[in-house]
Amino acid sequence: MIKPHNIYIHVPFCIKKCNYCAFFSRACTEPDWDKYEENILKEIKYWSRKLGKISIPTIFFGGGTPSLIPIKTFENIISTIKSNFNLDKHCEITLESNPGTLDKNKLSDFVKAGVNRLSIGIQSLNDDKLKFLGRIHNAEQAKDLLIAAQNLDLRVSADFIYGLPHETHQDIINTCKDINCLGLTHCSMYELTIEPETPFGTMNLQLPSNEEMAEMYTAITENLNLPRYEVSNYASPGQECRHNQNVWDGEPYIGIGQGAAGRILINDVWYEQMGEQQKFEEISNQVRAIEKLITGLRQIRGVKLDSNIKKIINFDFVNNNPELLKLISENRLAATEKGMLILEDLLLNLTR
Repeated sequence: MIKPHNIYIHVPFCIKKCNYCAFFSRACTEPDWDKYEENILKEIKYWSRKLGKISIPTIFFGGGTPSLIPIKTFENIISTIKSNFNLDKHCEITLESNPGTLDKNKLSDFVKAGVNRLSIGIQSLNDDKLKFLGRIHNAEQAKDLLIAAQNLDLRVSADFIYGLPHETHQDIINTCKDINCLGLTHCSMYELTIEPETPFGTMNLQLPSNEEMAEMYTAITENLNLPRYEVSNYASPGQECRHNQNVWDGEPYIGIGQGAAGRILINDVWYEQMGEQQKFEEISNQVRAIEKLITGLRQIRGVKLDSNIKKIINFDFVNNNPELLKLISENRLAATEKGMLILEDLLLNLTR
């Protein structure tokens, strides 16, 4: 019997590429939605034939800008998933969105079609910073979309970026205070990173130092009215993103759409997957254990210690560094607050 698989659906279209974005997406004013829908439905049916009518705990539409999807296209995708798989009774269906691409009427249609969680790419509440980042919206539009979502009783998350050139520790404190006024139950705080193949990658920007970034990271913990549950994510208890938690915990998931990748589990064998048949390769238990360790340790609750993960962990290092790592129980290992700040270095020493 095949375990439940989560589903990630990629939407590669944007009105405009942001200056920092290195994701697989392209600016396209008139996407061929009919062709997109045809390909997505074909992949859904393919995985249903391969895996059977398995349970689906979560569906996540990421991008790109999923809020650009025509409602009819979205309805057909959800309908096809329902007819080919068994959606859990409380299946979490998340739609990523950008202000400026979604009004309250279209949002209401998305809700009627099944969306029960909205992730809004706000990024900043400062219009000058939004322009610098290359966003198409302003702060007022972002707040309007957030209010519309809250009025529809949606579970709502918002993304923000910090660590821009010339930003200070005090700037982050002020940002947190502004976010606290929004009534959010979930938000993501991402440190700005510069990727070579982006507009920012050609600008020779001077970002805050590592020490300043660490101070900002700590300031978020101290000033945001939401507890951290993952390196970059904060939520009220019970409002965590279930899809991301499942992926971080190493549960299987199907990647659907161009640019989407998945981890498929069939008869206790793991496979790396991209698209319908673009890539489908077996992964060794050791490689998959390393992947689970990397994603699991990003969580405050730590990584699940299954038998394969236990084989690759240097428990002498764990026992000798209680200021960096802690065994929460027999089943989970977590990084401390200090360990979170040096997670990459920590992982290098943690594995055998």
